[in-house]
Order: sequence, then structure tokens, then C-alpha cells
Amino acid sequence: MKKLILLVAIALFAFNVNAQGVDFGVKAGANFASIGGDDTDDLSTRTSFHFGVTAGISVSDNFSVQPELVYSAQGASMDFDGFEADLKLDYLNLPIMAQFQVADGFSIEVGPQFGFLMSAKIEADGEEEDIKDDVKGLDLAAGVGVNYAMASGLNFGARYNLGLSNVNDGEGSDDFKNQNNVIQVSIGYRFGGGSK
Repeated sequence: MKKLILLVAIALFAFNVNAQGVDFGVKAGANFASIGGDDTDDLSTRTSFHFGVTAGISVSDNFSVQPELVYSAQGASMDFDGFEADLKLDYLNLPIMAQFQVADGFSIEVGPQFGFLMSAKIEADGEEEDIKDDVKGLDLAAGVGVNYAMASGLNFGARYNLGLSNVNDGEGSDDFKNQNNVIQVSIGYRFGGGSK
């Protein structure tokens, strides 16, 4: 995992050297998280949050790359025959989004996301149980979204992160395939300005 982070950092630095301009920003917003795959009939959406930092690397007038470092509270809500609980999966995510400007201020974005598990718990009746040993430490996803950036630097975004890897780990994990799926709605601010 450390090698992966190092390789991504080197690639972003090399890309940054050749880029026309870079701006930095912050973002925060709501998560509407769920778990897809096997035996998920009793699972529903968990509403939570995310926040983090961004770097916008301008390649041309209509194309940029935006790596991010985002804390994201994910998981799902559960209801088994009246027993209610929350599955809390907290990640430090590294999305690397290619942004294509399609109109003044408006862009579409697509790219991979690497998620590093920080904690995994089940909460019910005010008590929590740690299940980190049963959840994989690395989560892969594909993101697609839209963004509107104002000249002031304020920007608004919506993104869907489709899980590509099985979150289950430990004994019997090969028998069940489940993925993180997250809709994110964000507001952010770019210190280098808004639309290019």
C-alpha cells in the first residue's frame, strides 16, 4: 500500500511539472452510501459526510486533472427483522479525476479512486463492534460526476463512486462479493480561482 501511494505521488509530481497551472482547494459534503452485491436486501442507504483537499492541474483550456485526498464515511444501514444497525466503513480516499470542461464553468469528470480503510464498525443500540479484520484494507472504485466552478473559486459537484473490489476479507470472504457504492454531493473552494 505504501508503494502504491509513493507511485501515485511521483506520477502526480511529474505531471505537475509539465502542467500549465495548479490550484488547490478544499471540499466537503454529504455521502449517500450503500453496499451492493450478494445478500444486500436488508441493507439501505447510510447518510454521512466527506471532506478533504483537492489540487487542480490544468493541462489545457478544457482539460484538467484533479487529485484529491478525502476522508469519507461510508457503509450502509441495516434492518434485520426489526434489528437496526449501522455498518460504518471510514476511508481515506485518493480519487484522481480527469475533468473535461463542456461549457463555461461546467465540467464532467471521470477517474479511479483508491480507498484506504481507516476503521470498520457495526453500531447498534449505542454500542460498537470493531470488524476491521473482516474488511479489506484497500478499496477500488470508479468515479463519474459533474462540477460547476464559479469565477470566485466556489464550486459545486455531484459524483457517483462505483465500487470495483470486494470489501469482504477474512474467512469465507470469497463466497460473498460486496462493493461500496457512494453518491456524493459537495461544495468546495479553489484558492487558485474558478473556471478556466
